[in-house]
Amino acid sequence: MARNILVRRSPIHGNGVFAARDLPKGLRVIQYRGALRPHDEIDRCYGGDADSGHTFLFTLNDDWVIDANVGGNSARWINHSCKPNCEAVLYEDAGGDRRKDRVFIETKRAIRAGEELTYDYGIVLDEAHTPRLKKIWACRCGARNCTGTMLKPKRRSARRS
Repeated sequence: MARNILVRRSPIHGNGVFAARDLPKGLRVIQYRGALRPHDEIDRCYGGDADSGHTFLFTLNDDWVIDANVGGNSARWINHSCKPNCEAVLYEDAGGDRRKDRVFIETKRAIRAGEELTYDYGIVLDEAHTPRLKKIWACRCGARNCTGTMLKPKRRSARRS
């Protein structure tokens, strides 16, 4: 079977993942892999620091984070885009074991050979999205609708009357 993807330098940022052949819409391309770690361990290890602007951490659920810094695969090199051609899809364990939940990257549309695979990281930080943080988490996707940042707006809480 032919390889679907390859990793190489990206015009978006650092390394990227590219289609090695034409990929159809709805294809499960790769599982996001890495060490499964609880949130408090991630916070202790990485300090919960939003100032790096670079992470291989994927929040799996309320209990677990996938740390692709440890045992990660090529999925960690898929870059963010404001107009993504892929999406991260969570598959919850049918038996309810949160440790067995998985994340797969799937194509949202047909992708041509040589095209870079991207998805929307959907990053929401607890702290205020200051101009400094928006610069740290700058988006370089080049899409016409690019917001300039990988950060998502915070959801406003409902007002009480």
